Amino acid sequence: MKRFPLFLAVAAATLMPAAAMAALAVGAKAPDFTTRGAQAGKTFTLTLSHQLKRGPVVLYFFPKAFTPGCSAEAREFAENIDKFKAAGATVIGMSADPVDDLVAFSTKECAGKFAVASAGPGIVSGYDVALKMRPGMTDRTSYVIAPSGRIAFVHSEMSYAGHVKSTLAAVEAMKGK
Repeated sequence: MKRFPLFLAVAAATLMPAAAMAALAVGAKAPDFTTRGAQAGKTFTLTLSHQLKRGPVVLYFFPKAFTPGCSAEAREFAENIDKFKAAGATVIGMSADPVDDLVAFSTKECAGKFAVASAGPGIVSGYDVALKMRPGMTDRTSYVIAPSGRIAFVHSEMSYAGHVKSTLAAVEAMKGK
């Protein structure tokens, strides 16, 4: 019996470095990018610097469309989108999925309320969100980017729980300044 808990401890310790996520630091310049996105099933070209002209941007990276955690996170962002808008923020979901997969995701899971966009290798590298244990996917990292283009807040954790709440609090705190 004592071997089982030891095995779990060893397994957890082995997996932790692979699951640990790097992220851009608060204060770092957010890399600008242009990519294809979708909202409410319609595709368009998305440029971060254009979005920042309207106010802060919540740029949240998620591993894969239509997986349980990613769908739940998208629905939670959709349910809270009016609060983000009231705080002056734009929410953009980012995944390494092709935009064709994100078209359906933008309608079904995002309820057409915010954009999701395809993060190619340059974006994934620039934001340091490559999922080490699953090449070709991103980890789950949420950035709040100030209109200045600087990272104002980072939440990086594979569980989707807390990403919406923490990014909303960060955006609301920015509005109060």
